Amino acid sequence: MRVLLHLPALLASLTLLQTAAPAANARTTTTAAISDAVSQVKVQVNKAFLESRTRLKMAMSSEAPTTRQLSEYFKHAKGRARTAIRIGQVWEESLKKLRQRAALTNATDPSLDLTALSWEVGCDVPVPVVQCDEDSPYRTITGDCNNRRNPKLGAANRALARWLPAEYEDGLSQPFGWTPGRTRNGFPVPLARDVSNQIVDYLNEEGVLDQNRSLLFMQWGQIVDHDLDFAPDTELGSSEYSKAQCDKYCIQRDNCFPIMFPPNDPKLKTQGKCMPFFRAGFVCPTPPYQSLARDQINALTSFLDASLVYGPEPSLARRLRNLSSPLGLMAVNQEFCDHGLAYLPFDVKKPSPCEFINTTARVPCFLAGDSRASEQILLATSHTLFLREHNRLAIELKRLNPHWDGEKVYQEARKILGAFVQIITFRDYLPIVLGEEMQKWIPPYQGYNKCADPRISNVFTFAFRFGHLEVPSTVSRLDENYQPWGPEAELPLHTLFFNTWRIVKDGGIDPLVRGLLAKKSKLLDQNKMMTRELRNKLFQPTHKIHGFDLAAINIQRGRDHGMPGYNSWRGFCDLPQPKTLKELNAVLKNRRLAKKLLDLYGTPDNIDIWVGGVAEPLVERGRVGSLLACLLGKQFQQIRDGDRFWWENPGVFTEKQRDSLQKMSFSRLVCDNTHITKVPRDPFQANSYPQGFVDCSAIDKLDLSPWASVEN
Repeated sequence: MRVLLHLPALLASLTLLQTAAPAANARTTTTAAISDAVSQVKVQVNKAFLESRTRLKMAMSSEAPTTRQLSEYFKHAKGRARTAIRIGQVWEESLKKLRQRAALTNATDPSLDLTALSWEVGCDVPVPVVQCDEDSPYRTITGDCNNRRNPKLGAANRALARWLPAEYEDGLSQPFGWTPGRTRNGFPVPLARDVSNQIVDYLNEEGVLDQNRSLLFMQWGQIVDHDLDFAPDTELGSSEYSKAQCDKYCIQRDNCFPIMFPPNDPKLKTQGKCMPFFRAGFVCPTPPYQSLARDQINALTSFLDASLVYGPEPSLARRLRNLSSPLGLMAVNQEFCDHGLAYLPFDVKKPSPCEFINTTARVPCFLAGDSRASEQILLATSHTLFLREHNRLAIELKRLNPHWDGEKVYQEARKILGAFVQIITFRDYLPIVLGEEMQKWIPPYQGYNKCADPRISNVFTFAFRFGHLEVPSTVSRLDENYQPWGPEAELPLHTLFFNTWRIVKDGGIDPLVRGLLAKKSKLLDQNKMMTRELRNKLFQPTHKIHGFDLAAINIQRGRDHGMPGYNSWRGFCDLPQPKTLKELNAVLKNRRLAKKLLDLYGTPDNIDIWVGGVAEPLVERGRVGSLLACLLGKQFQQIRDGDRFWWENPGVFTEKQRDSLQKMSFSRLVCDNTHITKVPRDPFQANSYPQGFVDCSAIDKLDLSPWASVEN
């Protein structure tokens, strides 16, 4: 890559000490110097992390938290992820300090022992060594031990995989757009918000809905994404440099990378100069240190394993369970229920951002396996269905196998629910996404491949954000006849962020589930990309006028992650790489859009990956363009083939169990876990009640008899 051409000299200057005996006159950074630098940095970073947590608690205790503070609650790293990010921060700050001290200028000077630095920082500390039980029929919660040759592969709290080398302005960590006046491939880097305003915005909501896909199609994409990847924000490296300076004064420094508003942006009058933006958490580099470029963390397992239900860390997994019962159940809400059916338990940590959405109702956020469960109301609804399904499965399995203890019941129910997520994703969801390209990128299953790398790639976390363009501007609640429910049947999307009270105190999940089944997703359209509910009002507290721009965040986040540009990824996928307006028009089949992009970026090489990906026309019968079909297809094949516990892998389930599992469906999930009695046969299809709807008695049930133990 062109931007990495200057790296060899830098990396040579940071070569491991063991590779060559230093020349007599070489300036050697001693172990004592490393220890001293790391000690100083640890004090600074630990203080910053502690103060950040304290500041967030204080902000959430006020009666008027800001949009940024509300969103930070969900992006805040916890547990082992927080430890890993903090240690990654110590590594990077220590490296900077040592380089400054040594004033490294001689490219042949083997002056820094990276192994010693890694040991002193404690880069192996955040993720304890797991003793693998190779005979266990169950996944670990953390994702460790899936691959027997490399037990860490796909485990939580490790770096996202790089399919192409990172591209940073300085080759190490600074994103493009960081230094004013600095060009990329000879052209200025446009402001993320400017790109959003000119490319992603549209005015009229008419004609934007997908006439063939239900709202469930959009929602399932978010479910899958929250099962596979999460990069929490990092903290500022210095406690002296507060987040308030990023928030209020738009001062770019450290891990603050504010999204500046361009001239004439209407938000200048209401929100000041910028939207605050904090860079994603990152981890220590791993030997043999071929690249020291910043790599972002994946706080989740890379496997499609229903970890959004069960959590990616043992401590959280235990909190989510009802350990007082021998039935292997998940804990449920003790204060409220939904006409006899369970709600998710509340997160007992106070204060809770969800309480601010309606200060009269004061309903807290829910506790689930993923911290983002209460981010929007349809996601919380989906989590509720999964919780109920686990407990339904557990009760039935215990009835079939009275001698099973709670642990066995829990693990078997978890295993079945994990298979459900895999089946719905690959059988029902991905064929809609990839259309005619499905067979090209995801051929029929050939069995587990221990050489396949199941890790989530950094680029996938942007490719999968195409789903942001499928979100409509409103959410509907429907009654038992699929007609508008109540006086507020259709609610603007921005009023439903962090909104748990609408579920608990205003109708339960049934009206929302019916909306998922009978309303339509938005269509990904080149000329009508993202609804203003997401582009101007993301995480906007109902009593505020401030809101974030999800499109600008996606663009800024791509730069934060060091994403190569559009043409690099086109080349990776063996697709033509347009250089001129004529060639870009040939790819996009939209001259107006191609010209706008070139006016902003100067060259197709520089187009941000998320923008370029969603700008392409859809593949035949699919819902993404050619580039995203490639990136998504490659990733999902690797997730499947590199998973030893994949539901189709012989030995994971018996043949009779696999036959039963194939009858699972989202419609049956609804029938078994709500009071809804009429459901569509194809819930991902756009259905208009009563056409396409049948009684629940017509939907196949999961036959659990193959799980009855012969010991009975």
